[in-house]
Amino acid sequence: QVQLVESGGGLVQAGGSLRLSCAASGRTFSMYTMGWFRQAPGKEREFVAAISCCGGSTSYYADSVKDRFTISRDNAKNTMYLKMNSLKPEETAVYYCAAKRGPTYHRGSYSPEYDYWGQGTQVTVSS
Repeated sequence: QVQLVESGGGLVQAGGSLRLSCAASGRTFSMYTMGWFRQAPGKEREFVAAISCCGGSTSYYADSVKDRFTISRDNAKNTMYLKMNSLKPEETAVYYCAAKRGPTYHRGSYSPEYDYWGQGTQVTVSS
């Protein structure tokens, strides 16, 4: 069992930056693929970014965020991060942390792959 807790959400102006954190329980954090998803009101949940497990550090991004967001992980702290730059109002959403046992075979983008989900943290980007 893995518990995931997101933090770092809040209100920022368009063009601003924010860093989200996801703290995970357990002793096998490094063996999980980790990902970020977001869900805006009235829309389906969408993939944002993922990072590989098991000694690797490969990052995957949705095309819409590729040049502005950076995903990272600190296995010693059981924590994953998402640095978001140049935020846009349309990126207002609840951001969710997710964990998958073992490697991803879909560049981390397929939500049914994931075994555990956090409760989400609200990000609001004002115009």
